[in-house]
Amino acid sequence: MLRAVLFDLDGTLFDTAPDFTVVLNEIRQQDNLPPLPESAVREVVSNGTRAMVKLGFDVNEGDAGFIELRDRFLARYLTHLAEKTVLFPGLENLIDKLAEHGIAWGIVTNKPELYTVPLMAAFDYLPTPGAVICPEHAERRKPHPDPILLACRKIGCAPEEAIYVGDHERDIAAGRAAGMPTIACTYGYLDGETAVDTWGADHIVDHGSEIWPLLKNTYLQ
Repeated sequence: MLRAVLFDLDGTLFDTAPDFTVVLNEIRQQDNLPPLPESAVREVVSNGTRAMVKLGFDVNEGDAGFIELRDRFLARYLTHLAEKTVLFPGLENLIDKLAEHGIAWGIVTNKPELYTVPLMAAFDYLPTPGAVICPEHAERRKPHPDPILLACRKIGCAPEEAIYVGDHERDIAAGRAAGMPTIACTYGYLDGETAVDTWGADHIVDHGSEIWPLLKNTYLQ
């Protein structure tokens, strides 16, 4: 019996790349650098702040100036994090369908709570999630299963009664380690070399609208 559906955040539930692109290009403009295309930013969003700072300024963690650029990026993102971000197509309908069928939904993300909470507040018209788990809430982050197992405990379901949806290999690894079925999303933030079919996901979807029919036909019969 399916009792809960858990989502990764960036690249799975929310399309946050537009806001990240604005922030990155505003700082590049301040430093007299040309703007980057959103398509380039999309390829690295799921790899976190370090990857975006490296893309924007060609610096690695440990290089001179990295911490300053990271802090500038994060401070500016905090003021822009819900301006252009939207739900991926099909996800609002999916969450409404889950609510109609009494199935809980939740978020398990590696995005820090400082940014996750205000982002979620901008979408408070959605049915209330049963759990929102950030890195601060568990001892270990994805790909370790700890945060997913914590979400299940908060919702009150066994791991095998839930399913995890993500757009990165670590999402699928975490869901599998937690003992639940997984769905890999190719509509998320993938680079051109990613082979999603090697991740070991139980299902692969190319659009958010495919998830509800998949759940209904596979887990609600």
